[in-house]
Amino acid sequence: MVTLSDGRPRRPARPRLSAGRPSRGHRVFQAVNGLILTGVVAVTLYPFVNIVARSFSAEDRIRAGQVNLLPEGFNLTTYKIVLKDGMFWRNYGNTVLYTVVATAIAMVLTTCYAYVLAKPHLKGRGALVGVAVFTMFFSGGLIPNYVLITGLGMKNTLWAMVIPNAISVFNLLVMKAFFESLPTELEEAAQIDGLSTYGILLRIVLPLSKAVIATMVLFYSVSFWNSWFGAFLYLDRAEEMPVTVYLRNLIAGATGGENAGADLEQLTQVAANIQSVTIVLTALPILLVYPFVQRYFVSGVTLGAVKG
Repeated sequence: MVTLSDGRPRRPARPRLSAGRPSRGHRVFQAVNGLILTGVVAVTLYPFVNIVARSFSAEDRIRAGQVNLLPEGFNLTTYKIVLKDGMFWRNYGNTVLYTVVATAIAMVLTTCYAYVLAKPHLKGRGALVGVAVFTMFFSGGLIPNYVLITGLGMKNTLWAMVIPNAISVFNLLVMKAFFESLPTELEEAAQIDGLSTYGILLRIVLPLSKAVIATMVLFYSVSFWNSWFGAFLYLDRAEEMPVTVYLRNLIAGATGGENAGADLEQLTQVAANIQSVTIVLTALPILLVYPFVQRYFVSGVTLGAVKG
């Protein structure tokens, strides 16, 4: 045994791993992790790819169960019937309007509310948090909400679509946690420089919150885009409906093929793949927008979910 000058035994040196070469265990972990994530992606994408294939397939191939990942008997009948209907485009424009206005209002209210709740010295902060959390578990119910919206004169107006769900408590709590994670020294320095509360929020806090804001915009826009029940309750005129209600009526047979002058063969084709076409047309705008905010998505959720 090798000893040191003071008589103590010398411990054998630990083997050093090369900095540029990962260990065997790490490589195995990466391989297994890659296989698992690939399987998750495949399981997630398969239903949507199948729906897209069905939307372009012929009626007899769909009923025979021959459609898998590729269209069989390429057919655009349902798309033509839906897209040539003027009411479809009118309702599509309504959906864009409702989504943009509702998302803008929701972001203003949620950001202001979350910023206030992030201040530990605020008097009544616990009560404000409790009011918000209480609404996550309890609501007035369908009939009281309908009576309230009608009594306020918002029925058959834009406000019935954008006001009732203007604040999501989940999004509110995520933004609150994010604002609490920002260094207080930044705001203190801004106060010394003479900025007001609104100036600090607009010029200091919001520029540092791009990730969480982009994530909340995505959450809200997807929610409002897919919403149809509120329009079904509060709107009476077909020309004011969002596209989700139009497509829901098309599925139910209330509108669609016969209004567009379709014959029996076309109606049979529509009945076979209308659900697939509906999902594709409804999801397409969100799929086009998501890549532009995807880089903010993970960081926005994690920064707002974990404090410290």
